[in-house]
Formats: sequence, C-alpha cells, structure tokens
Amino acid sequence: MKNVITGGVVERSFNPTEKVAKAHIERKEMEYLYEDGGLYYFMDQDYEQIPLSADQLGDALKFVKENMTVTILSHKGNVFAVEPPTFVELVVTATEPGVKGNTATNVTKPATVETGAIVTVPAFINEGDMIKIDTRTSEYLSRV
Repeated sequence: MKNVITGGVVERSFNPTEKVAKAHIERKEMEYLYEDGGLYYFMDQDYEQIPLSADQLGDALKFVKENMTVTILSHKGNVFAVEPPTFVELVVTATEPGVKGNTATNVTKPATVETGAIVTVPAFINEGDMIKIDTRTSEYLSRV
C-alpha cells in the first residue's frame, strides 16, 4: 500500500474477504499563476487561490510556465500531487549548435527550455526553436 500524502509504502497481506474503504481523490483544474518566496500560487475557475510549497510540488512544475492549466490532486483537502499537462510546447533557450553535415541517426544533445528544464533533443534543434515535450517521460516529441 502507498500513502498518497506521505509517499510511504507498506507491505501488507489482505484476506480475500477483507473490505477496504475507497479513498476519494478530488481532481481540480487550476491555473499556475506565479512563484513568490518559495510558494507557488494556483487559481481555480472561481478565482480561489491556493499557495503550495516546493515540497508539495516536487518536480511537477519542471515543464509548466505561468498561466498554464494543471490538475491538482487532493484527499480530504490535503494536496498531494500536481499533474502538469501531458504535452507542452516550450521554447529552447540554450543548446549547443548542431554540427553541419552531421546526419548520423539518433544524434542527440541536451537543451534547456524556457522553464529551466533540460531535455535531450535531436542535433538539428537550435536556440529559439519551439519544441513539443511529453511531460510524463520528459522526452522530446517534435519541433513545432
């Protein structure tokens, strides 16, 4: 069993006739607003704002920039996870230029995107290019 609030894992055997109460997980779409003093602020459709600490977020905001919509997961009012959009389009802010004539397949290089995250991209990607990223795997998908 995994505690979704603390992240702790406990091994336990269950009797086939044993009943377990179902946990109600609330999923709420919220817009990421800004970061201020280590707190990250989110707003829902009703203009209600909530601050979350970096500990609560983990690396969930690695590919999220201001004004993007994320899904906030909570149990009994306690936020335990933030799910970014599955795919995001971000601008490459720093990467080494590709070597002209290097047409070998599967040649990759690291690139930093506008949120500060580092993604492995093909050699033909340059600074200023917009790329599509799968946030579940942190993988480059395509140039936009």
